[in-house]
Amino acid sequence: MSKSTVFFDHEAAAAIARSKREPSWLVAWREEAGEWAAALELPKPEKTPIDRWKLDAQGEYRPGQTVSLLSELPSEVLALLDKQVGGAVIVQHNSSVVYSRLPEELKAQGVVLSSLEEAARTHEELVRTHLMTAYARDEHKLSAMHAAMWNGGVFLYVPRGVEIAEPVQAVLYADDAEAAFVPHLLVIADEGSRVCFMENAAASLSETETTLFHNGAVEVFAKRGARVQYAAVHHMDDTAIDISYRRALLADDARIEWLIGDLHEGNTLSDTKTILKGTGSTSDAKVITVGTGSQRMSLTTGAVHIGRSSESDMVTRAVMTDEATAIINGITKIEKGSAKANGQQTERVLMLSPKARGDANPILLIDEDDVMAGHAASVGQVNAEQVYYLMSRGIARAAAERLIIYGFLDPVVSEIPVEAVRKRLQQILERKLG
Repeated sequence: MSKSTVFFDHEAAAAIARSKREPSWLVAWREEAGEWAAALELPKPEKTPIDRWKLDAQGEYRPGQTVSLLSELPSEVLALLDKQVGGAVIVQHNSSVVYSRLPEELKAQGVVLSSLEEAARTHEELVRTHLMTAYARDEHKLSAMHAAMWNGGVFLYVPRGVEIAEPVQAVLYADDAEAAFVPHLLVIADEGSRVCFMENAAASLSETETTLFHNGAVEVFAKRGARVQYAAVHHMDDTAIDISYRRALLADDARIEWLIGDLHEGNTLSDTKTILKGTGSTSDAKVITVGTGSQRMSLTTGAVHIGRSSESDMVTRAVMTDEATAIINGITKIEKGSAKANGQQTERVLMLSPKARGDANPILLIDEDDVMAGHAASVGQVNAEQVYYLMSRGIARAAAERLIIYGFLDPVVSEIPVEAVRKRLQQILERKLG
């Protein structure tokens, strides 16, 4: 595929928007993004030739069947939800949101949970002010494609001072390889609010030669003093490509915690970045991945320090098997003027096969003197001394190695806030690790 390939254009983008009777501002917004999609180049992640991936598999707008009761959802979707949690739930099936539930007490406090398509009509000012301002439409070809084509999506607004006790669950599910699967998740946590958001992205596809292209994006805006915990587990068939860009923009004293399980079976491009704009803002990002088969993965975790006394900590852990390849990047950028900032990062890769490859690349970019910054990176095999110790206690070698691997990944697994999702994450790990 050549770099000049036209993936999408302004006419196609505007036609989709008009077919869904979207507001005129959004039609024009998408049309402009369509022009950029035709002109911009693909991003160039290090040592990952994504121009060879089937990124022209756009798919068609195929909405799912809207349901009014949770029990009416497909069984595959129900399996991804913790039905014991009585809080807020929203579900996207292929190209549209098919179900949402928001408890009355949260509605009374002004909380909004809806599809992003609906919010563009009902909460236009909030959407227009925030949509794709942290993840720019003209960042590269993939972001422009996303802006032109996003469908369904999630909009969550938590008003000032409101604390949501139970996790908000979002399920993004595809079972049609020819459907456009381009969700955009927009979370706005107003001053002093608190929320835990749990995203579960999955696909189950019948045998097909068509490639499902998930071109997803997340934007989190945490206002002054807000606290956001964002957890995500991605697991799709190996016939799918998972493109996921995540951005958070933090105001003064705001905090975000990322808990990311990138456990997709196929090629993956994952980019998670926090922009610490406010004084005293903090970010804690934990990411795990397991590479199997002939997967090609590029995972980047980043923090940009702008505010004074801001702090970031990033931990990425990868387990590589078979002939899988992963490029793990940690990028801490401390801008001029962000005095007293503290940015720390750790990337660790565990190799279980001589043919697997994992590169850990810690990067520090510092333009301010009065700061602290540090990094650690390692690539290695299962520790022989740890295996020997466990075997000396009567544990078989295979079981000992498994315990060490699970302990290696536990910093993320144990923190997943929804029990059903945590159990599913463990099941995925067991399957991927044999």
